[in-house]
Amino acid sequence: MTTALSRDLIFLILQFLDEEKFKETVHILEQESGLFFSMKYFEDLILGGKWEEVEQYLSGFTRVDDNRYSMKIFFEIRKQKYLEALDKLDRAKAVDILTKDLKVFSSFNEDLFKEITQLLTLDNFRENEQLSTYRDAKTARTIMLIELKKLIEANPLFRDKLQFPNIKNSRLRMLINQSLNWQHSLCANPRQNPDIRTLLVDHSCRNSTDPYTQLATSNQHIVSAQKTEGFIPLCANGPFQPAPTPVQTPFSAWVPTPSSMNHPVVSGAGVGFSGPSNPSAVSKGIGDSDSMSKARPCAVPDRIMLPGMSPSQNGLQFNMTEELPKTVARTLNQGSVPTSMDFHPIQQTLLLAGTNIGEISLWEVSSREKLFSRNFQVWNIGASSMTLKATLIKDPSVSVRRVLWSPDGSLFGVAYSKHMVQLYTYFGGNDIRQHLEIDSHIGAVNDLAFCNPSNKLSVITCGDDKTIKVWDVATGIKLYAFEGHEAAVHSVCPHYKENVHFLFSTSVDGKIKAWLYDMMGSRVDYYAPGHSCVTMAYSTDGKRLFSCGTTKEGESHMVEWNENEGTMKRTYQGFHKPSLGIVQFDTTKNRFLAAGDDYSIKFWDMENSIPLMTVDAEGGLPASPRIRFNKQGSLLAVSANDNKIKILATVDGLRLMHTYETHSHITSRHPSDAPVKNGDSKMLEDTKPRSAEEVNPMKAGKLTEISTPGQFRSLKLSAHFGTDKITRLIYTNSGNAILALALNAIHLLWKWPQGDLNLSGKATTKVTPQLIQPASGILMINHRIDGGSPDENVPCFALSKNDSYVMSASGGKISLFNMMTFKTMATFMSPPPVATYLAFHPQDNNIVAIGMEDSTIYVYNVRLDELNSKLKGHSNRITGLAFSHLLNILVSSGADAQIIVWDSSQWERQKGCFLKTLAGRTPTARSDTQIQFQLDQTHLLAVNETQLAIYDMRKLECVKQWAIGEASAPISHATFSCDSQLVYSSFLDGTVRIFGASNLQLQRQINPTAYLPSDVSSTVYPLVVAAHPQEPNQFALGLTDGSVYVFEPLESEDKWDVVPQRVDNGSSSSIPPQVAVLDQPQG
Repeated sequence: MTTALSRDLIFLILQFLDEEKFKETVHILEQESGLFFSMKYFEDLILGGKWEEVEQYLSGFTRVDDNRYSMKIFFEIRKQKYLEALDKLDRAKAVDILTKDLKVFSSFNEDLFKEITQLLTLDNFRENEQLSTYRDAKTARTIMLIELKKLIEANPLFRDKLQFPNIKNSRLRMLINQSLNWQHSLCANPRQNPDIRTLLVDHSCRNSTDPYTQLATSNQHIVSAQKTEGFIPLCANGPFQPAPTPVQTPFSAWVPTPSSMNHPVVSGAGVGFSGPSNPSAVSKGIGDSDSMSKARPCAVPDRIMLPGMSPSQNGLQFNMTEELPKTVARTLNQGSVPTSMDFHPIQQTLLLAGTNIGEISLWEVSSREKLFSRNFQVWNIGASSMTLKATLIKDPSVSVRRVLWSPDGSLFGVAYSKHMVQLYTYFGGNDIRQHLEIDSHIGAVNDLAFCNPSNKLSVITCGDDKTIKVWDVATGIKLYAFEGHEAAVHSVCPHYKENVHFLFSTSVDGKIKAWLYDMMGSRVDYYAPGHSCVTMAYSTDGKRLFSCGTTKEGESHMVEWNENEGTMKRTYQGFHKPSLGIVQFDTTKNRFLAAGDDYSIKFWDMENSIPLMTVDAEGGLPASPRIRFNKQGSLLAVSANDNKIKILATVDGLRLMHTYETHSHITSRHPSDAPVKNGDSKMLEDTKPRSAEEVNPMKAGKLTEISTPGQFRSLKLSAHFGTDKITRLIYTNSGNAILALALNAIHLLWKWPQGDLNLSGKATTKVTPQLIQPASGILMINHRIDGGSPDENVPCFALSKNDSYVMSASGGKISLFNMMTFKTMATFMSPPPVATYLAFHPQDNNIVAIGMEDSTIYVYNVRLDELNSKLKGHSNRITGLAFSHLLNILVSSGADAQIIVWDSSQWERQKGCFLKTLAGRTPTARSDTQIQFQLDQTHLLAVNETQLAIYDMRKLECVKQWAIGEASAPISHATFSCDSQLVYSSFLDGTVRIFGASNLQLQRQINPTAYLPSDVSSTVYPLVVAAHPQEPNQFALGLTDGSVYVFEPLESEDKWDVVPQRVDNGSSSSIPPQVAVLDQPQG
């Protein structure tokens, strides 16, 4: 190891020791290494009069005779020690100090030493004129410390030792974790949930004879899955060796492991390591969302070539092609040449497109309807630069370089060929609002991407001016600017892993650079194959890194990178030579690559360098068509000649579009009319508004009230042992399981198997799930206080983003459970007070907000077992907590009907309000106020026994409210659907009501007779409702009898959101009159 690396290692150890509270050891290492001088520690020693420790600490950095600064430092310290002994009349100690400590200075200044010696003859050394102002030891130490700090800062021996390097938290832990992942990747039979208990020897998963392995395989409820995301996932290694390449700087030397964002832009895992990095955006597990139907499509394009095989060859590889979209299902007439396209990450039939004339359009591809269209226009020409104004006067033509959705689909960005980036807020349907305009670069803005480097959503831009810039999405403030490219920057690829954020950039001269958000320059200069102008992308799960681009000579290169060595692992063949344009590519399903080349779309299996299939989409494609998959890989948008976009589909894609075409689920939300940033708060004037009939087509006579089982699909889940009321309910983030917490503190986990009847492995009413219980027979049971009444407890839990563990409490200590083994990993925070609500920080799973029975909120670091902050403001127990990463806030609700907003960086209160108490409907003393953020991260659903309310959290203003009627039972719970288009609510009389989220208009009512037996007790009703994380029309109920029901609409309908028929008096034709909508904001 080089000296520089040894130095860095010591700093990492110092950081680790400090984080683990080894305070004395930290300072011993500082002194022995001489690398970092802690001025704070030095001050504490001086002010405490610990003179031996002071000199011992100094000895690691300097000696008395090193220079005049060092001599002065030691002299002042020893003189103070001498004066304090005299002041205490301890002449013996003073003489000892004089002869042992101060005599060394006599050879440098004999007169001074004599004067100090004469102080022994005085009854009070203050009789010396120079010491007459000496007051006491404490004051003298403080004055001396000021002088010492100046001497230390001026001493060249302390140069570069007074400032600790800027290192991300827990850096050493992260490096060790990466090393363990590398070791785990070398295991012959890597286990799903490796049990690593030592660092003293290399990790190796035990073989199939290991008792744990036999236990897992013998358990019929354990289903094969991908590697757990609780461990940093590993890099997939292919069977082919790449062609010899020049030795270059390994990727792992640039940056730490990053993490995947969502499908938009170059997303995936880190360079040098790998793994899904943003579990909230990429949650894979058993039957992930990329698993698609294997059925053959009903139509086949006219030109499909399978190189190296004939139709008579084995069917396995042929079936592989059936997972790819090759049937031309829709053709959209864009009107100008498409230059960039992106599917919505949630509503996967919504396509955003930008063109060569600066037009942006939003398409519902299933119905071929253009929901929104707008040509380029500067929103605030007065605020734009003179350079932009001059450019537009000289040449007003502008093209779109990039369109991109934010990871949650609440925003999208547009990069233009002249200076400008514009961000829009998407409220559903055709309701699109201007949000932020940035005059970002001189010349073209070539790419943009969303990231979150400091717990705030940011947008990255790059341009012809050779720079990369990072902007705060909320305010438009420039956070970072990166310079170093020698040519126009072509693309950017942001990433983060754990607490480390970084990004890649590529330029038109073939350079690849990697940057940390520290303004210290790029970490590497690296050339793409053939010095080609490339984009970089990861597989959907973030485990594999690819790049694709074209040289000036027209030679195209698509390669997979060996992330650990920074070399090319595989080069994909089959490109036309020379390519007739810059080739664009995309990845899907963690298995396939696609590129637009030679008037066609070419597909590759990631494991094979030979093209798997070529599709010409019935002809009419340009030489290098632009392409974009939707998130599931079931649809592929392809730019075509004559200003058209073709939508290719798999069988599942055809089914998806048929569903949306039959009954569109898109409804426009109604946000506050308050102006936002520098955008226009009105609906954009170019937008074609749609009537309610267009938004919600309805067949005559369609029922809005469901009273019999035949009118919808339902599935009852139950346990094989006695349980209690289901008080908390949640789907796993992967969507393949449901976790429930009963009042008796027992957790229940049902998981859906993947098979012929359920190819995706997702939760469904078609297949009965398995109640998971390890072979050991243990259950996840929360700690409880002896003698307490269960009915007085307020159970709560929070699931980690990667489904690896759950944090839970039922009136006792908070428990942390391993979701694979059900083992209790830790317990902490003994009551009182009792925890009543739990919420993980969206950017750091180590940070959890804990609502308490005594009305306080604890912000707690689980790993460090440390309380970061304690928030006070409520007057009753906490009943809800919700983070908004966009607004950088934590919102809390309590049984006091109060909503409070806290800054999630400084943990300071910003503002608060009380839910309006409606006339005649006063909540009970135990009424919970539940809260949940909408998908746009700015609107909040607030619920209590008497009302549903939507708040615009930018102003803390109620914009929509629905109240129960006098004859209605109280509300027990409510939640948004995963796309935030619906609100599912349950009531204490067993009724379930489904509302449109845009206006809180009642869409469907499910009566208890539709799902409960006729002889069931009136005490059986739903307490909690949970929405599926990927299927907007599936939800589950937890009932008081310990059962769980899963609900879906009939396959013939596919959607819940049917607008009820209206009669002359304006009321619903089939909904009871006791429900009412208050459309106006309530004060």
